[in-house]
Amino acid sequence: MSSLHLRTVSSLGRVHETEEDRALHHRQLEVFNAVMVSGSASRAAELLQVTQPAVSRAIADLEEALSFPLFNRIRGRLVPTPEGQLFYADVRTSFVGLDRLRMSAARIRDFGAGSIRIASLAAYGNTLVPRAIRTFRDKHPEIAITFQIASSAQVRELVVNGNFSLGLAADEVDLSGVEHRVFSTGRASCVMPPGHPLATKAVIRPADLDGVPFVALAPEDRARARMNAVLDAAGARPNVVVETPFAATVCALALAGVGVGLTQAVTAEGFLERGLEIRPFEPEVYFKTYLLFPPDTQRSILVKDLVAALLAARDRGTADNPARHRSRAASGDKGGSQRPATSTRTR
Repeated sequence: MSSLHLRTVSSLGRVHETEEDRALHHRQLEVFNAVMVSGSASRAAELLQVTQPAVSRAIADLEEALSFPLFNRIRGRLVPTPEGQLFYADVRTSFVGLDRLRMSAARIRDFGAGSIRIASLAAYGNTLVPRAIRTFRDKHPEIAITFQIASSAQVRELVVNGNFSLGLAADEVDLSGVEHRVFSTGRASCVMPPGHPLATKAVIRPADLDGVPFVALAPEDRARARMNAVLDAAGARPNVVVETPFAATVCALALAGVGVGLTQAVTAEGFLERGLEIRPFEPEVYFKTYLLFPPDTQRSILVKDLVAALLAARDRGTADNPARHRSRAASGDKGGSQRPATSTRTR
């Protein structure tokens, strides 16, 4: 903004200030911010690489434009007034915004096309999404990626507010006000500690779980509601000893010997190597997961490529379902002449 001041002269020869006279100049705000941050005019001058009189003049001009004092001059020191403190709160916020713009510009300069942000429920956050990110980076090594694991409700909020480019959430999430599509429908498997009596079975059925210590998903989880309907229909009453909203925690508790649980096979990745047993569960119960996108927003090429990487990782996981291999081992099928009882499927 120009520092040129325009004045009008009345018939009596008095000079009147115009709005241009009282306009705030960015340099004045920059000087004021430097004084507040450094604590003195001399240190502010050093930060800005100007003279101390230039700092004092800029503060005086700013006070004149504001029509209230920003500092009291006490024994040569600048002490902020209450009005100055209040004004600084807004100035500081504006400079934080400018810093974010500088960071964004630097990121675009350094990474070319910019960045992408993805949030995921824990069931996929520790397994499928990292694989997809690796595939995405092979194609876009210059892109900065932000990845956050959260509850499905939190994932939705991050996406709806526009803070994240896309998200993965379970089907209990509120889908109103958000663009969405089905990502996967994964079949439930039964997980249990090594050496558990049920590990001798090729397939786990509701009657097998009657009275057995059981690690259940949270009551609001729709997959749990579907499981409960199947168990109730068979008259089976597992002994629920722990409830948790996270499928990965079901696997961790099962591995620790707390009880058995029902979860997706993909969630068991990383636990199988430590001894966790997994078997197909019948009748079929499914976990449904959605891809979420910000409302009324066109999807960038980066978002489309990350979605493609997620779908590829999903399909690879379907082909390499650990429950299939464990069920074959338990039934003595080595060569595949017997069709596997179940497999995780997606659509």
